[in-house]
Amino acid sequence: MKIVSKIVGLLLLCLATYAAMAQQRPQQRPSILPAEFSGWSRDASPQMGSDPAAADPANAKVLTEYGFTDYEIATYSRPDRKLTVKAARFQDATGAYGAFTFYRSPAMLLEKVGTMGASANERILFFRDNIVVQATFDRVTAMSAGELRELAADLPAAKGTAANLPTLPAYFPRDRVEQNSAKYIMGPAALTDVDSPINSDLVDFGLSAEVMIGKHTTGGSDADVMLISYPTPQIAGERLKAIDAANNAQLPDSTFLAKRTGPIVALVKGRIPESEAKSILSRVSYEADVTWNENTGLAQRDNIGSIVVAACLLAGIIFLASVGTGAVFGFGRLILVRAFPSRYKPRDEDGDFIRLDLKD
Repeated sequence: MKIVSKIVGLLLLCLATYAAMAQQRPQQRPSILPAEFSGWSRDASPQMGSDPAAADPANAKVLTEYGFTDYEIATYSRPDRKLTVKAARFQDATGAYGAFTFYRSPAMLLEKVGTMGASANERILFFRDNIVVQATFDRVTAMSAGELRELAADLPAAKGTAANLPTLPAYFPRDRVEQNSAKYIMGPAALTDVDSPINSDLVDFGLSAEVMIGKHTTGGSDADVMLISYPTPQIAGERLKAIDAANNAQLPDSTFLAKRTGPIVALVKGRIPESEAKSILSRVSYEADVTWNENTGLAQRDNIGSIVVAACLLAGIIFLASVGTGAVFGFGRLILVRAFPSRYKPRDEDGDFIRLDLKD
C-alpha cells in the first residue's frame, strides 16, 4: 500500500508540474497575414512583434489604449509588382474599429474592403473583426480593391464577443458631420491627439468612458460634435454637470450646448449658430435595448400551475383511453354477432364462464 500511495503522489506531482508549465508557456497566436492571396506571394517571413512602439513609435500609447496585442509586416510580389502590408491585431473588434478611425483621414475615400475601408491613392486602410490592415501598392489598378477583399477574407476571424463592434457610433449624427472625420476614442492619449473640445479630465476615462468625436462644417461655420458614453445614466448626469461648469465662460462668437440622453453625454462646441447646434443635438437619442437572460422561474417547466394542468390532462387522456378500450371489448362482439351471425354465433350464457367441477 505504501508503494501504491507513493506512485499516486508522484503522478499527482507530475500533473501539477505540467499544469504549471502549461500556464507559464506563452500562448501562440495564429499568424495574421497569409502566405499568398489573389496571385500575390509573400517574399519572406513577415516581421512580427508585440511591442506597440515597434508597430508605430509615434502612437504607441494610442495603440495600447485600443488593446493592441501584436503586429505583422510583410512584402508581397507578383510579376513587376510590389505590395507592402502592415497588420495590427487588437483584443477585440472595438479596439480595431477605434484604431481604424484614428488612422483614417477626412481626405480618404470610402472603400468596400473588410468591415470598413478607406483609401488615399496607393494606400488602402481597412479592418476586419479585430485586425487593422494598411496596404501600400506600388500602383493601384482596377483589381486592387478586389485583391484586398480576398486578403480580408483570409485574415483570422475573431471569436465570440471579440467580434462585436461598439454601439456608440450608432448614435452619432453622421449626416451632420464631415465625412471620415468621426473618430472613436478609448483613452486620453488618443483624445489629446484629435484636438478634443474638452480635456480628458472632464471626460474621465477612469469611469470606463467611450468617446465619438467628429467635425461639423457648413456655411463657413465649424464645430466639434462629441458623444461620451458612460456605464450608467447617473454617471453621465454627474459628468454633464462638470462639463457644463467648465464651459460657462464662452467666447462671444462661440457656441456650447450639451445634453444627456440615457448614459450618453452629447455636446456641440464651436463657431456655429445656436439653432444649428440644437438641430445636431436633437438627432442624438438613446434607445435602451434590454435583454433579460436570468431565469425568472416563470418558464412552463418551472410553473406549478402548468404541472397541475398537464397532470389533469394526462389523467383525462388515460381515462378516455380506458373507457374507449372497455367499450371496444364490451360491445365489439355484440356488433360482430349482429353484423356477421353466420361467422360469429352467440355464446351460451354458461359458456361465458369457466367452471371447475371439484368432487370428493
